[in-house]
Formats: sequence, structure tokens, C-alpha cells
Amino acid sequence: MRVFIVHMGGPFWGHRDDGGWSLAKGMYTPGEETPEDAARREFSEEVGCEPPEGELIDLGEVRLSSGKRVRGFAVEASEDLCFVESNTFEVEWPRRSGRFRTYPEVDRADWFDVEVARTKVTLGQIPLLDALARMVG
Repeated sequence: MRVFIVHMGGPFWGHRDDGGWSLAKGMYTPGEETPEDAARREFSEEVGCEPPEGELIDLGEVRLSSGKRVRGFAVEASEDLCFVESNTFEVEWPRRSGRFRTYPEVDRADWFDVEVARTKVTLGQIPLLDALARMVG
């Protein structure tokens, strides 16, 4: 089994490989959209193409060290799925310089087997990959 994960863009993650990858994810407001709809929207924004069609597998929710809560989903996809382009964000860089720069939220994405992906994603997201491995086998 292989998983499609994204590498976080910007000055904080640009040179980091292990621990610098993530499931495509983002914020949502309960009542305005469902977690499933948010997952599809965030995938589109971060990868630059429509998410694969199919039934979403709910991987559960984890709490990251930042305090944010992330609910993970998986869907079966063909390996021709690839990164196109990401939305961007603006940040003051270097810090306290007064200069703001624009960076892609995601700078690339790729397929990895689950064991390699476990070394790539942030520590808080490893339980989501473990859940996928348990559910799919």
C-alpha cells in the first residue's frame, strides 16, 4: 500500500524532508461544512486538482503538538495522481524584518509506502497512517 502525502512549503519546511510532510489538511468551521467536504476542499487547494472520487475512509482524529486537531481521511486512488500547484500564504520573513513574502502552502507531493511515509510526516500524524494500515491491511 502506498500513500499520497504533501510536503509543506514556506521558509519553515522548505529544507526539511523527514518530518516535513503531511496529509493534505486544513481548517474548517463545523456547521458550515462537514469534515469530509473540508477534506476534499483542502486537497483541491493544496494539490491543485480535484480529489479522487470514491468513499472516504475516516482515519480518526489526532491532536498535534500545536494543539490543533486533525481528522484524517483516505480514498483509493491511482498512482497517476500527481501534484499540480498549491494555494499560497503570506508570512513575515525573515521574522521581525517587516518584509512579507508569499509562499506555496505545499511545494510538492508524492507517493510513498506507508513505512517510508511514517518517517516523512510530522510526528502527530503518524497515528493516522497507522489507522490506515490497520483498516486496509
